[in-house]
Amino acid sequence: MAEDFPVRFSDAEWRARLTPEQYAVMRGHGTERPGSCALLHEKRAGVFHCVGCERALFVNGEKFESGTGWPSFGAPLAGATATTVDRSYGMVRTEVHCASCGSHLGHVFPDGPPPTGLRYCINGVALRFEVG
Repeated sequence: MAEDFPVRFSDAEWRARLTPEQYAVMRGHGTERPGSCALLHEKRAGVFHCVGCERALFVNGEKFESGTGWPSFGAPLAGATATTVDRSYGMVRTEVHCASCGSHLGHVFPDGPPPTGLRYCINGVALRFEVG
């Protein structure tokens, strides 16, 4: 993983900060089991943060039900995420990661609702929700 992010931790520090599942997803580019995260059904007003560094990533007003089994959003907060090309598993996708710590969050697809037409498909274990 690139080291050009403002928030950096050693591998040992990441392992201490994150649960084994969070580490596998966020640092190992894994994917949680669909439908396994309680945040999938979160409907209260609030903000979703990166569990790795606490960066605010998405507001609940951008969240929508995509039927995929993962929390889906139409857009992130300005400057909160960055993307890279993911060529794993024999396909080309756009990976979404936290712009502050570089942690893998999920992928973005061009099949979302208006106005963006995008679906940020995000692993719930990478998020912490704050009511507000």
